[in-house]
Amino acid sequence: MTQADTLPKNLDAKLAELVANINRVLVGQSRSVHLAVTAFLAGGHVLLEDVPGVGKTLLAKTLARSVAANFTRVQCTPDLLPSDISGVSIYSQKEGTFNFVPGPIFTNIFLADEINRATPRTQSSLLEAMEERQVTIDGETRELPELFFVIATQNPIEYHGTFPLPEAQIDRFMLCLSLGYPKPDEEVAMLEKTLQADAFAATPVLTQEEVLQVRRLVHRVFVDESIQRYIVDLVNATRHHAHIVLGVSPRGSQLLMRAAQATALLSGRNFVKPDDVKLLAPSVLGHRIIPRQRDNKVSHAEIIDQLIEQVAVPI
Repeated sequence: MTQADTLPKNLDAKLAELVANINRVLVGQSRSVHLAVTAFLAGGHVLLEDVPGVGKTLLAKTLARSVAANFTRVQCTPDLLPSDISGVSIYSQKEGTFNFVPGPIFTNIFLADEINRATPRTQSSLLEAMEERQVTIDGETRELPELFFVIATQNPIEYHGTFPLPEAQIDRFMLCLSLGYPKPDEEVAMLEKTLQADAFAATPVLTQEEVLQVRRLVHRVFVDESIQRYIVDLVNATRHHAHIVLGVSPRGSQLLMRAAQATALLSGRNFVKPDDVKLLAPSVLGHRIIPRQRDNKVSHAEIIDQLIEQVAVPI
Protein backbone atom coordinates (compact mmCIF):
# COMPACT_ATOMS: atom_id res chain seq x y z
CA MET A 1 0.00 0.00 0.00
CA THR A 2 1.49 3.32 -1.05
CA GLN A 3 1.28 6.57 0.86
CA ALA A 4 -1.68 7.54 -1.31
CA ASP A 5 -3.51 4.42 -0.18
CA THR A 6 -3.39 5.23 3.54
CA LEU A 7 -6.63 5.36 5.46
CA PRO A 8 -8.63 8.57 4.94
CA LYS A 9 -8.46 10.80 8.01
CA ASN A 10 -12.18 10.65 8.75
CA LEU A 11 -12.20 6.85 8.44
CA ASP A 12 -9.07 6.60 10.58
CA ALA A 13 -10.89 8.56 13.29
CA LYS A 14 -13.90 6.29 12.95
CA LEU A 15 -11.76 3.20 13.51
CA ALA A 16 -10.42 4.76 16.69
CA GLU A 17 -13.99 5.55 17.72
CA LEU A 18 -15.03 1.94 16.98
CA VAL A 19 -12.44 0.63 19.43
CA ALA A 20 -13.28 3.32 21.99
CA ASN A 21 -16.99 2.59 21.58
CA ILE A 22 -16.49 -1.03 22.60
CA ASN A 23 -14.01 -0.19 25.37
CA ARG A 24 -16.58 2.12 26.94
CA VAL A 25 -18.85 -0.87 27.43
CA LEU A 26 -16.28 -3.57 28.27
CA VAL A 27 -14.12 -2.48 31.19
CA GLY A 28 -10.53 -3.71 31.25
CA GLN A 29 -10.66 -5.68 28.00
CA SER A 30 -8.72 -3.34 25.70
CA ARG A 31 -6.44 -6.10 24.37
CA SER A 32 -9.31 -8.46 23.58
CA VAL A 33 -11.27 -5.61 21.99
CA HIS A 34 -8.29 -4.71 19.79
CA LEU A 35 -7.90 -8.32 18.68
CA ALA A 36 -11.61 -8.81 17.97
CA VAL A 37 -11.76 -5.62 15.89
CA THR A 38 -8.59 -6.72 14.08
CA ALA A 39 -10.23 -9.99 13.02
CA PHE A 40 -13.39 -8.14 12.00
CA LEU A 41 -11.47 -5.72 9.77
CA ALA A 42 -9.34 -8.55 8.36
CA GLY A 43 -12.43 -10.48 7.26
CA GLY A 44 -11.84 -13.36 9.68
CA HIS A 45 -14.00 -14.94 12.36
CA VAL A 46 -13.57 -14.99 16.16
CA LEU A 47 -14.03 -17.70 18.79
CA LEU A 48 -14.44 -16.41 22.36
CA GLU A 49 -13.54 -19.17 24.79
CA ASP A 50 -13.94 -18.54 28.51
CA VAL A 51 -16.03 -19.23 31.61
CA PRO A 52 -19.56 -17.76 31.88
CA GLY A 53 -20.10 -14.18 32.99
CA VAL A 54 -16.85 -12.52 31.85
CA GLY A 55 -18.40 -10.62 28.93
CA LYS A 56 -18.09 -12.89 25.87
CA THR A 57 -21.61 -12.24 24.59
CA LEU A 58 -21.40 -8.57 25.58
CA LEU A 59 -18.26 -8.15 23.45
CA ALA A 60 -19.95 -9.78 20.47
CA LYS A 61 -23.11 -7.68 20.83
CA THR A 62 -21.24 -4.41 21.34
CA LEU A 63 -19.08 -4.99 18.25
CA ALA A 64 -22.21 -5.76 16.24
CA ARG A 65 -24.05 -2.69 17.52
CA SER A 66 -21.07 -0.47 16.71
CA VAL A 67 -21.59 -1.12 13.00
CA ALA A 68 -24.69 -0.12 11.04
CA ALA A 69 -25.25 -3.67 9.81
CA ASN A 70 -27.67 -6.55 10.25
CA PHE A 71 -27.04 -8.65 13.36
CA THR A 72 -28.53 -11.99 14.43
CA ARG A 73 -27.89 -14.13 17.48
CA VAL A 74 -28.53 -17.85 17.82
CA GLN A 75 -28.45 -19.64 21.18
CA CYS A 76 -27.00 -23.05 20.35
CA THR A 77 -28.66 -26.06 21.97
CA PRO A 78 -28.49 -29.82 21.30
CA ASP A 79 -31.88 -29.73 19.50
CA LEU A 80 -30.80 -26.94 17.11
CA LEU A 81 -31.03 -28.17 13.50
CA PRO A 82 -28.90 -27.08 10.52
CA SER A 83 -32.03 -25.67 8.88
CA ASP A 84 -32.56 -23.48 11.96
CA ILE A 85 -29.38 -21.68 10.90
CA SER A 86 -29.28 -21.87 7.12
CA GLY A 87 -33.01 -21.73 6.34
CA VAL A 88 -35.61 -24.04 4.86
CA SER A 89 -37.81 -24.39 1.78
CA ILE A 90 -41.53 -24.35 2.59
CA TYR A 91 -44.15 -25.64 0.18
CA SER A 92 -46.88 -23.15 -0.72
CA GLN A 93 -50.15 -24.90 -1.55
CA LYS A 94 -51.53 -21.69 -3.04
CA GLU A 95 -48.66 -21.23 -5.48
CA GLY A 96 -47.74 -24.90 -5.82
CA THR A 97 -44.05 -24.14 -5.35
CA PHE A 98 -41.37 -24.30 -2.66
CA ASN A 99 -40.40 -20.91 -1.25
CA PHE A 100 -37.08 -20.49 0.50
CA VAL A 101 -37.17 -18.85 3.92
CA PRO A 102 -33.65 -17.59 4.78
CA GLY A 103 -32.24 -18.55 8.17
CA PRO A 104 -30.39 -16.27 10.59
CA ILE A 105 -27.07 -16.99 8.81
CA PHE A 106 -28.15 -14.55 6.07
CA THR A 107 -26.91 -11.52 7.96
CA ASN A 108 -23.81 -9.36 8.30
CA ILE A 109 -22.74 -10.20 11.85
CA PHE A 110 -23.73 -13.62 13.21
CA LEU A 111 -23.34 -14.56 16.88
CA ALA A 112 -23.37 -18.27 17.70
CA ASP A 113 -23.70 -18.33 21.49
CA GLU A 114 -22.34 -21.46 23.20
CA ILE A 115 -21.52 -23.05 19.86
CA ASN A 116 -20.22 -26.23 21.50
CA ARG A 117 -23.75 -27.03 22.69
CA ALA A 118 -24.86 -27.56 19.10
CA THR A 119 -24.53 -31.06 17.62
CA PRO A 120 -21.70 -31.80 15.13
CA ARG A 121 -24.27 -31.86 12.33
CA THR A 122 -25.36 -28.32 13.14
CA GLN A 123 -21.80 -27.14 13.72
CA SER A 124 -20.86 -28.40 10.26
CA SER A 125 -23.56 -26.25 8.70
CA LEU A 126 -21.39 -23.26 9.57
CA LEU A 127 -18.30 -24.63 7.76
CA GLU A 128 -19.32 -23.65 4.25
CA ALA A 129 -20.71 -20.31 5.38
CA MET A 130 -17.54 -19.32 7.24
CA GLU A 131 -15.10 -20.40 4.54
CA GLU A 132 -16.97 -19.87 1.27
CA ARG A 133 -19.42 -17.10 2.28
CA GLN A 134 -22.25 -19.21 0.87
CA VAL A 135 -24.69 -21.97 1.87
CA THR A 136 -26.01 -24.85 -0.20
CA ILE A 137 -29.61 -25.84 0.52
CA ASP A 138 -31.60 -28.41 -1.47
CA GLY A 139 -28.83 -28.49 -4.05
CA GLU A 140 -28.92 -24.74 -4.64
CA THR A 141 -26.07 -22.45 -3.60
CA ARG A 142 -26.98 -19.08 -2.14
CA GLU A 143 -24.50 -16.28 -1.56
CA LEU A 144 -24.18 -14.59 1.81
CA PRO A 145 -23.78 -10.80 2.14
CA GLU A 146 -20.37 -9.38 1.22
CA LEU A 147 -19.96 -8.18 4.79
CA PHE A 148 -20.19 -11.41 6.77
CA PHE A 149 -18.62 -12.04 10.16
CA VAL A 150 -19.09 -14.90 12.64
CA ILE A 151 -18.30 -14.53 16.32
CA ALA A 152 -18.90 -17.60 18.46
CA THR A 153 -18.66 -18.21 22.20
CA GLN A 154 -18.08 -21.37 24.20
CA ASN A 155 -17.41 -22.43 27.76
CA PRO A 156 -14.29 -24.66 27.84
CA ILE A 157 -14.88 -25.81 31.42
CA GLU A 158 -18.34 -27.36 31.27
CA TYR A 159 -18.59 -30.62 29.31
CA HIS A 160 -22.12 -31.85 30.13
CA GLY A 161 -24.35 -31.59 27.08
CA THR A 162 -21.59 -30.20 24.88
CA PHE A 163 -19.95 -31.33 21.63
CA PRO A 164 -16.29 -30.23 21.29
CA LEU A 165 -15.58 -28.41 18.04
CA PRO A 166 -13.65 -30.58 15.55
CA GLU A 167 -10.31 -29.35 14.22
CA ALA A 168 -11.84 -28.45 10.84
CA GLN A 169 -14.34 -26.15 12.57
CA ILE A 170 -11.81 -24.53 14.90
CA ASP A 171 -9.48 -23.88 11.97
CA ARG A 172 -12.14 -21.64 10.38
CA PHE A 173 -11.73 -19.08 13.15
CA MET A 174 -8.99 -16.52 12.57
CA LEU A 175 -8.60 -15.76 16.28
CA CYS A 176 -9.41 -17.55 19.52
CA LEU A 177 -9.65 -15.23 22.52
CA SER A 178 -9.98 -15.69 26.27
CA LEU A 179 -11.16 -12.62 28.19
CA GLY A 180 -10.24 -13.73 31.70
CA TYR A 181 -11.36 -12.23 35.01
CA PRO A 182 -11.08 -8.45 35.48
CA LYS A 183 -8.75 -6.88 38.02
CA PRO A 184 -10.37 -5.75 41.32
CA ASP A 185 -10.33 -2.06 40.32
CA GLU A 186 -11.79 -2.91 36.93
CA GLU A 187 -14.55 -4.96 38.53
CA VAL A 188 -15.42 -2.04 40.83
CA ALA A 189 -15.66 0.21 37.76
CA MET A 190 -17.88 -2.44 36.18
CA LEU A 191 -20.22 -2.38 39.18
CA GLU A 192 -20.29 1.42 38.96
CA LYS A 193 -21.35 1.20 35.30
CA THR A 194 -24.10 -1.23 36.24
CA LEU A 195 -25.71 1.50 38.35
CA GLN A 196 -25.97 3.78 35.31
CA ALA A 197 -28.84 3.71 32.83
CA ASP A 198 -27.88 2.45 29.36
CA ALA A 199 -24.31 1.91 30.51
CA PHE A 200 -23.92 -1.08 28.19
CA ALA A 201 -25.55 0.50 25.13
CA ALA A 202 -23.57 1.23 21.96
CA THR A 203 -24.34 3.28 18.88
CA PRO A 204 -23.12 2.61 15.31
CA VAL A 205 -19.93 4.42 14.30
CA LEU A 206 -19.23 2.66 10.98
CA THR A 207 -21.37 1.82 7.96
CA GLN A 208 -21.18 -1.43 5.99
CA GLU A 209 -19.48 0.30 3.07
CA GLU A 210 -16.86 1.83 5.35
CA VAL A 211 -16.05 -1.60 6.80
CA LEU A 212 -15.70 -3.04 3.29
CA GLN A 213 -13.48 -0.10 2.33
CA VAL A 214 -11.20 -0.82 5.29
CA ARG A 215 -11.07 -4.51 4.38
CA ARG A 216 -9.92 -3.63 0.87
CA LEU A 217 -7.20 -1.41 2.32
CA VAL A 218 -6.07 -4.19 4.68
CA HIS A 219 -5.11 -6.33 1.68
CA ARG A 220 -2.80 -3.54 0.48
CA VAL A 221 -0.82 -3.06 3.68
CA PHE A 222 2.86 -3.70 2.93
CA VAL A 223 4.43 -6.88 4.33
CA ASP A 224 8.19 -7.09 3.88
CA GLU A 225 9.71 -10.40 2.80
CA SER A 226 11.55 -10.64 6.11
CA ILE A 227 8.21 -10.44 7.97
CA GLN A 228 6.77 -13.12 5.71
CA ARG A 229 9.78 -15.33 6.47
CA TYR A 230 9.34 -14.63 10.21
CA ILE A 231 5.71 -15.81 10.03
CA VAL A 232 6.75 -18.97 8.19
CA ASP A 233 9.52 -19.65 10.72
CA LEU A 234 7.03 -19.35 13.61
CA VAL A 235 4.55 -21.68 11.94
CA ASN A 236 7.28 -24.12 10.94
CA ALA A 237 8.47 -24.22 14.56
CA THR A 238 5.07 -25.59 15.63
CA ARG A 239 5.48 -28.48 13.19
CA HIS A 240 8.80 -29.59 14.69
CA HIS A 241 8.16 -28.88 18.38
CA ALA A 242 8.72 -31.88 20.65
CA HIS A 243 5.58 -31.14 22.68
CA ILE A 244 3.22 -30.59 19.73
CA VAL A 245 1.51 -33.46 17.93
CA LEU A 246 -0.12 -31.37 15.19
CA GLY A 247 1.40 -28.10 14.00
CA VAL A 248 -0.14 -25.13 12.22
CA SER A 249 -1.25 -25.50 8.59
CA PRO A 250 -0.49 -22.99 5.78
CA ARG A 251 -3.93 -21.46 6.42
CA GLY A 252 -2.57 -20.36 9.79
CA SER A 253 0.32 -18.56 8.07
CA GLN A 254 -2.06 -16.76 5.72
CA LEU A 255 -4.42 -15.69 8.48
CA LEU A 256 -1.58 -14.52 10.72
CA MET A 257 -0.27 -12.29 7.93
CA ARG A 258 -3.76 -10.95 7.16
CA ALA A 259 -4.40 -10.23 10.84
CA ALA A 260 -1.02 -8.47 11.10
CA GLN A 261 -2.00 -6.27 8.14
CA ALA A 262 -5.28 -5.37 9.86
CA THR A 263 -3.70 -4.53 13.20
CA ALA A 264 -1.10 -2.37 11.42
CA LEU A 265 -3.87 -0.44 9.68
CA LEU A 266 -5.77 -0.16 12.95
CA SER A 267 -2.61 1.36 14.46
CA GLY A 268 -2.42 3.94 11.66
CA ARG A 269 0.42 2.30 9.70
CA ASN A 270 0.63 1.06 6.11
CA PHE A 271 3.27 -1.57 6.88
CA VAL A 272 3.57 -4.57 9.22
CA LYS A 273 6.11 -4.69 12.05
CA PRO A 274 7.42 -7.81 13.87
CA ASP A 275 5.57 -6.63 16.99
CA ASP A 276 2.27 -7.01 15.10
CA VAL A 277 3.08 -10.66 14.47
CA LYS A 278 4.15 -11.19 18.09
CA LEU A 279 0.92 -9.65 19.39
CA LEU A 280 -1.31 -11.83 17.22
CA ALA A 281 0.55 -15.15 17.08
CA PRO A 282 -0.81 -16.64 20.35
CA SER A 283 -4.43 -15.87 19.37
CA VAL A 284 -4.08 -16.88 15.71
CA LEU A 285 -1.87 -19.97 16.10
CA GLY A 286 -2.70 -21.22 19.62
CA HIS A 287 -5.98 -22.96 18.76
CA ARG A 288 -4.45 -24.58 15.65
CA ILE A 289 -1.96 -26.79 17.50
CA ILE A 290 -2.53 -30.04 19.39
CA PRO A 291 -0.10 -30.51 22.32
CA ARG A 292 0.81 -33.94 23.66
CA GLN A 293 -1.46 -35.23 26.43
CA ARG A 294 1.18 -34.87 29.13
CA ASP A 295 1.45 -31.13 28.39
CA ASN A 296 -2.17 -30.26 29.14
CA LYS A 297 -1.13 -28.05 32.06
CA VAL A 298 0.43 -25.61 29.58
CA SER A 299 -2.04 -23.64 27.48
CA HIS A 300 -1.78 -23.49 23.71
CA ALA A 301 -1.09 -19.76 23.79
CA GLU A 302 1.76 -20.29 26.30
CA ILE A 303 3.41 -22.76 23.91
CA ILE A 304 3.24 -20.17 21.13
CA ASP A 305 4.70 -17.56 23.50
CA GLN A 306 7.63 -19.93 24.11
CA LEU A 307 8.19 -20.28 20.37
CA ILE A 308 8.12 -16.50 19.93
CA GLU A 309 11.02 -16.29 22.40
CA GLN A 310 12.97 -18.91 20.44
CA VAL A 311 12.44 -17.81 16.82
CA ALA A 312 14.75 -15.07 15.58
CA VAL A 313 13.04 -11.72 14.98
CA PRO A 314 13.87 -9.85 11.75
CA ILE A 315 15.69 -6.56 12.18
